[in-house]
Amino acid sequence: MEKNAKIFVAGHKGMVGSAIVRELKKQGYANIIGRSHSELDLCRQDAVEAFFSEEKPEYVFLAAAKVGGIMANSEALADFMYENICLEMNVIHSAWKNGCKKLLFLGSSCIYPRMAPQPMPESCLLTSELEKTNEAYALAKISGLKYCEYLNRQYGTDYISAMPTNLYGPNDNYHPTHSHVLPALIRRFHEAKINGLKEVTCWGTGTPLREFLYVDDLANACVFLMNSYSGNETVNVGTGKELSIKELTELTAKVIGYEGEIKWDTSKPDGTPRKLLDVSKLEGLGWKYKTELEEGIRLSYEDFLNNPMRAER
Repeated sequence: MEKNAKIFVAGHKGMVGSAIVRELKKQGYANIIGRSHSELDLCRQDAVEAFFSEEKPEYVFLAAAKVGGIMANSEALADFMYENICLEMNVIHSAWKNGCKKLLFLGSSCIYPRMAPQPMPESCLLTSELEKTNEAYALAKISGLKYCEYLNRQYGTDYISAMPTNLYGPNDNYHPTHSHVLPALIRRFHEAKINGLKEVTCWGTGTPLREFLYVDDLANACVFLMNSYSGNETVNVGTGKELSIKELTELTAKVIGYEGEIKWDTSKPDGTPRKLLDVSKLEGLGWKYKTELEEGIRLSYEDFLNNPMRAER
C-alpha cells in the first residue's frame, strides 16, 4: 500500500478496526477514512454503494461484524447470519464495483469444523460440520471469504482473507453475558475483587483449550498481509499456543489480583473442545506475534479500568 493511499477501515470504532487504525497510523498511513454506524449502515446496500461511489477507497480492511460470545450466538442465530452476510456482501461488492485495489476480509477461527484436526490448517475448511453454538456466524464468515475467492477467480481481483484466533485487547466488549470469555472474566474478577466476594462462578467445565491473540498483534498482521500476501486461500492469524479455560481463569484472576475461590457451573456450554490454529503459513511469510498472554491481559485490564463505559456494552 502506498503511504498516501486512501484506506477505508470498515468497523473502525470496534476492537479490531480501531487497532488497525492505530497500526496504520503507526506505520505512516495518513489517508484513513471510517464511518460510524450512525453515519453509514453497512447493512443498507444503497448507502454502501453511495459511499464507495463518492469516496473511492483504494484499499479496504473489512473489520466490521456483529459479534458476541456463546450466549449471544445461541440466542440470536438469525440476526448473526443476516447482519453479517448483508454488511460483508455490501462492502465487498461495492469495493469491486468501484475499482478497489485490494481488500482484506477478516473472518474467525470458528469457520473451521467442530472436530477439525489440531492445530487447524487452512485446508480443513468445509471438511466436516461446524460447532452448533456459533454455526450462524461461521456460515456468514465463510460466505464472505468465499465471495472474495470467487471475485478473484472470475474478475482477477486481489481480495484476501485472514482468520484470527480468539481476540482480546483495548476497546473490547465487557458485557456480562454477551461478551467473549476473556473480557467476561476480566469484568467478573474485577467486580468480585472490589465487592470482596469470596468466590466466582465461571461457565462450563474449564477443560476446553483455547488460543488468544492480542488485538494489536492482529492489526500488525493485517497490514503485513495487505502488503505481503495475495492468494485465494485464507491465512490463519494466531500465536500457535493454547491453554485450558481453567488456566485462563487462574491467570486472569492473578493479573487482576482476585484471591477468592473459582467454581464451575457445568450446566453452561463449553463450546468447541479445542481450537488451535496452525499458523505455519503466516510464520512462513515472515510474521510472528509479539504480545504474551499475561502481558496482554494486564494491558486489557488497564484499558477496562480507564474506560468504565465499556463495561456497560
